[in-house]
Amino acid sequence: MPFMTLAPDGAGAEQFMLSMAAEAIERYVTGEAYQYWTGWLDDGLAGVVALRNGTHLFHLYVARRHHGQGHARQLWDTARAAVPAAQAMTVNASVYAVPMYQHFGFAATGPRVEQHGIAYVPMRLEQNAPGEGA
Repeated sequence: MPFMTLAPDGAGAEQFMLSMAAEAIERYVTGEAYQYWTGWLDDGLAGVVALRNGTHLFHLYVARRHHGQGHARQLWDTARAAVPAAQAMTVNASVYAVPMYQHFGFAATGPRVEQHGIAYVPMRLEQNAPGEGA
């Protein structure tokens, strides 16, 4: 939560926190609009990535103890491979994650947004059609 919410204790972000509750995640995982992939290490679940409607990067979370070890890149590569090469992708990036998404090729499409107790930057990745350069 501290990477998304404006207040460290999540005050004002109750709607966001409800969207991350187990019941909500279960609806996403079983919903037709979502595709989920998980990353596991010996000590359990290391991260998760999800697409909504095939082109919106909906979730990309890695357990804090695994940050900086390349796990987000592996999850990202899995999700990106599921999107047709010529299809653009979008993400509402936490301010914390903007540099990572820029490294993945995303560019901001607008200013930082603050609403409902969270902050994010809308971003887009233009993928290349087959045969074009990267």
